[in-house]
Amino acid sequence: MISDRRFFKKTGILLLGLAYSVVSFGSEIKEIALTKENVSTVAEQKSEPTMTASAKTDKSKLEQLIKNQYNNKSIDLNVNTSLKNMRDSGSYERPNINEYTANRKTQQGTPDMKLSKEQLLSVAEKIFQNETGGVRNNLVDWNDGENFPSLGIGHFTWFKSSGGRSGFGDSLPDMIAYYKQKGIELPKLLAESRYSPWNSKSELMAKKAKGDKDIQDLIAFFDSTRDIQVMFIYDRLKGSLGKMIEASSNKENLKNQFERMVNTPNGLYALIDYVNFKGEGLKGVSSYNNIAWGLRQVLENMKGTATGQSALVEFSNSAKYVLERRVKNAPRNEKRWLQGWYNRVDTYKTFEIGKAY
Repeated sequence: MISDRRFFKKTGILLLGLAYSVVSFGSEIKEIALTKENVSTVAEQKSEPTMTASAKTDKSKLEQLIKNQYNNKSIDLNVNTSLKNMRDSGSYERPNINEYTANRKTQQGTPDMKLSKEQLLSVAEKIFQNETGGVRNNLVDWNDGENFPSLGIGHFTWFKSSGGRSGFGDSLPDMIAYYKQKGIELPKLLAESRYSPWNSKSELMAKKAKGDKDIQDLIAFFDSTRDIQVMFIYDRLKGSLGKMIEASSNKENLKNQFERMVNTPNGLYALIDYVNFKGEGLKGVSSYNNIAWGLRQVLENMKGTATGQSALVEFSNSAKYVLERRVKNAPRNEKRWLQGWYNRVDTYKTFEIGKAY
């Protein structure tokens, strides 16, 4: 505070000096204009400048302004205020979902992605239906045939400390990092655990059946933060194009097909859902026999140029082809999931997220 007082004192002196100089300079100009014929006489007769009533008033206002600024107790110069204190004081606000509305470009070469708040939330609801069957209790779940739990509306995977499945990505840690970036307070299990705290499906389901408090807190948390989760998935899509182009052997077609879907009404739902469903399809992640089944593979397999319903149908059919190829290449029997996957990608042809264009 001592340094602050010195700062304001020096600032006041400098500003007052400046005001005094302006008044003095004005007086000199006036005298020179009146006695152009004899500059030397003016110099001899010039008296010390005196402040007018107006100048004195300005000086008083300036002094009062500095005094008020210094005494303003509401000004907090501590830039290290924590997010928790900001939330407690009410100065922190939840991220505005309207940031994700029309006419934003995510990176050079990426087309505009236009979704309003209501449209994005409708996509969140549809993803919730796709992943959980619309059952709130399934926001914390463990799918049959998997060795890791799935959480949230996107069923983000949470591997055990012993690992997940070879070649598959662990998506929940990225979701947790996104929450932290937005200043969202995490429930106990997410805040304290890097890996899944449950070692098996039977362990998780038994605790859920008993109404385990930590699990119930998780379910409530994911239910109340659907907007943050869909923004995370949306941001993932917006950052995917450059990565997919870099990995693709047919970069121009991939870019054209991506833009084709973006420019198709309801096409963004298909892109958002599929990138969450099966990933980007980048090299070294999620593949059998070095053949992946992500968004990149779906787009690379498309050949059309027209936007509209034909683009949605081709995207859906391409997704079916890519998923069927995955099942054929799988080292285990995955046919039991194929019909459910078909049902999901069929929604890309019919689901309407509203009039975004």
